[in-house]
Amino acid sequence: MQSLVIKQNGCPVTTSLAIADGIGNTHKTVIQLIRQNTVDLEDFGRVAFEMRSFETKGGSQNREVAILNEQQATLLLTYMRNNETVKAFKKRLVKAFFEMRDQLHASAPNINQLSKMDILKLAMESEEQRLKLEQTNKQLSQKVEQDAPKVQFAERVYISPDAISVGEAAKIIGTGQRRLFDFLRNIGWISRRNEPYQQKIEQGLLNVKLSNFQHPEHGLKQSVTTVVTGKGLTKLKQLWDEEHPQLH
Repeated sequence: MQSLVIKQNGCPVTTSLAIADGIGNTHKTVIQLIRQNTVDLEDFGRVAFEMRSFETKGGSQNREVAILNEQQATLLLTYMRNNETVKAFKKRLVKAFFEMRDQLHASAPNINQLSKMDILKLAMESEEQRLKLEQTNKQLSQKVEQDAPKVQFAERVYISPDAISVGEAAKIIGTGQRRLFDFLRNIGWISRRNEPYQQKIEQGLLNVKLSNFQHPEHGLKQSVTTVVTGKGLTKLKQLWDEEHPQLH
């Protein structure tokens, strides 16, 4: 059973999986309803979508999951037909959000209850973090000087969008799209269907671009396109150069 309300980035949220489980409906139906009403839901903030893996008899698969805050989830439930299951779930969801907010409030430090020693400790920790950041920036500056021969590639990565297609990544690295797809499969970044493994998404190396298209026989279908992040492009360039030293 999915956790009804979870903490994400310090805020209580629920997921399309938890809602589908709570109302006894399929996740596909819930995610379609969210997609159809995204404009309305985003009156209360951006609706976040992420890819999560799940196990089936045929092996590991990926599916799109929506992350909703309290207002978005409440609005979504008003778009559902009321029955005893939905009404009971609404009450459970409201209670779960209240309980999570109470937990977050209880765990947050109260500045009025801090002693002078606590305040001094926080100030010292803040200064320590500032010094660490300053030292890190200094080390990064030194590394930039040491990596001068790689500046051209680094600049091309910097001006690239946060996530680019495999074809664009291939051009930057200096190879063809098909060869780069083969290389990504060989190093275990993508599956045989050219879809990124969840681990590589969580590491911030790859991501997916979701789009819909009209199939002439099966109607509206969804396609998943692998894209390479800036972090992934830098790592991929390093691995490619190690594997193909003769090309340099």
